[in-house]
Amino acid sequence: MSGKSLRSIVVIPARLASSRFPEKILAKRTGKYLFQHTYEQALQAELIDKVIVAADDERTIQAAESFGAQAIMTDPALPSGTDRVSAAVKNIDCDIIVNLQADEPQMPPEFIDKLVKLLIDNPEVPMATLASAFTSREDIENPNNVKVIIDKANNAIYFSRSIIPYPREGFETLPKGFEYYHHFGIYAYRKDFLLALTKLEPAPIEQVEKLEQLRVLWNGYKIKVAITEYRVEGIDTIEEYEKFVESYGQTEKTKL
Repeated sequence: MSGKSLRSIVVIPARLASSRFPEKILAKRTGKYLFQHTYEQALQAELIDKVIVAADDERTIQAAESFGAQAIMTDPALPSGTDRVSAAVKNIDCDIIVNLQADEPQMPPEFIDKLVKLLIDNPEVPMATLASAFTSREDIENPNNVKVIIDKANNAIYFSRSIIPYPREGFETLPKGFEYYHHFGIYAYRKDFLLALTKLEPAPIEQVEKLEQLRVLWNGYKIKVAITEYRVEGIDTIEEYEKFVESYGQTEKTKL
């Protein structure tokens, strides 16, 4: 247990179904389940008291228990990872919950700590997330990459798959040092806010963009954003998993 007054936990929503890479969280080419890598990364965060897996299938529960993780079964019919996290923490004594996707095995523990610290340092803010500066125009223009614009206090103004803000006179005219920010889907919530959030109706802008976090802004709440030095990529495809397996193998060799 850390010495802080707020109790913080990580919940990993581990949904077994996946259209692009079926049952990817149970992939085990490294000798460990994919979501086990994510779990072990979260355990290293200094500001986290506990890590929990929120499962939707008995196979995930069994896999989690095989490596000593606490796993909670949630309703397979829940519509989102946020709903799954909310259901898992309903009866758990905690103040801050980090929602960490199961397919993020390379999430640095210090990024998790950065997220928790945002809520510790900003008691008026109910939710926080991370972003990093884009490094290429091609990535900015890719609608698969979610963009976020922030105000001078690092609160999110809007999230979009489109280019925001739009450079009306061209990218070449942007002010010196101007950055476009790439949002990545790791969140921290205060428990009471998370439980209330999942009871709100989906917002029209959320339904158009297919971005859950817009429900928060639509309802007038703030999301604090911390800027990290680089972005961590999740694993969506078999090809991305193959790269992770290769990278993990090379890392393990250097430890010998």
